[in-house]
Amino acid sequence: MITNPNVKINLGLNVLRKREDGFHDLETLFIPYSGITDTLEIIVGDDYSRTSAILFSKYGSSIPASQGSVKPEGCFGVETEECTAPKIVQGISEDGKLMITIARAEGVDWDPLKDLTAKAYDILAEDFQLPPVKIFLEKTSPVGAGLGGGSADAAFALKMLNELCTLELTEEQLAGYASRLGSDCAFFIYNRPMIGEGRGEMLTEYPIGLEEFDLQVLTPEGISVSTKDAYSGIRPHLPEIPLREALSRPVEEWDGILVNDFEETVFQKYPELAAIKRSLYDSGAVYASMSGSGSALFALYRK
Repeated sequence: MITNPNVKINLGLNVLRKREDGFHDLETLFIPYSGITDTLEIIVGDDYSRTSAILFSKYGSSIPASQGSVKPEGCFGVETEECTAPKIVQGISEDGKLMITIARAEGVDWDPLKDLTAKAYDILAEDFQLPPVKIFLEKTSPVGAGLGGGSADAAFALKMLNELCTLELTEEQLAGYASRLGSDCAFFIYNRPMIGEGRGEMLTEYPIGLEEFDLQVLTPEGISVSTKDAYSGIRPHLPEIPLREALSRPVEEWDGILVNDFEETVFQKYPELAAIKRSLYDSGAVYASMSGSGSALFALYRK
């Protein structure tokens, strides 16, 4: 089975308060965006793979992570002898039931067995007798851009395993597993506009009409913002205008009232992102914002 996990954008992102568990309460509107996708294939047992040969021919021979091919975090795009991330990596679980191959043009600097797609298999295997599977993931969505590409991969993996293994889990049950993998993973189970509250896992469907607008998403090269760094400078507070009230206003009124609280901190560190946002308004956008914790930005243009 092959799918193409899409990313998301955030319309507004208010960080409300710090929680006792170390997380933050927030409110945001998740919107799916299909202009950027990964390719995810999962096969059961020795079934035929339609993507593996393509990945190996495109990215070269796989190097098992157990041989030390995965470099420390921060090696993306860095070409030095000490820090060169391979473009394709492969890992096999100790029990041999999971083999995962990940390919990325900019390099893969994480252990494939710790990828969220592998963790999706692991959490289902805790409750079900899953057959051996092989996962093939081609990452084309940007890392550290606030678009939730990794979370999308995990959620799609859960849905695919549910179908392949005939687990007959409902969307709500799958969302429960997804919320254990990441704060925005559950959204991708539903993959339709939804208000996210709590850590982002408390979801409420929120139809929003944007048919009169073109959505453009920009992913600046060379800028990757970690969620940890983005939160390090955040100052939780209640917004002057609650999210739902801001969303109810005409799109032309969103600038200044539908805000992303991470922009202040991230723009201080990366002023070029602030410049890009200004350029989007200069080019005629009626609304522009950073998505999630950055670095991607998006703009709405009236058709």
